[in-house]
Amino acid sequence: MAGEYEPKVVGFCCHYCAYSAADLAGSMRLEYAPNVRIVKLMCTGTVDTIHLLKAFEDGADAVFVAG
Repeated sequence: MAGEYEPKVVGFCCHYCAYSAADLAGSMRLEYAPNVRIVKLMCTGTVDTIHLLKAFEDGADAVFVAG
């Protein structure tokens, strides 16, 4: 292997809760892993299973929902 394994992670985050925390981390100049992608939602209750499966289909190694 040429390099170290970096899993691709997709997070579905609530606009008012989890996304606010990620946004605050950016405002404070804190860094999180570049292999994490965040999808902002108005409410995590709107997440359909098909969206989670589509993320895996598109190459994500892990998917999480944070509200």
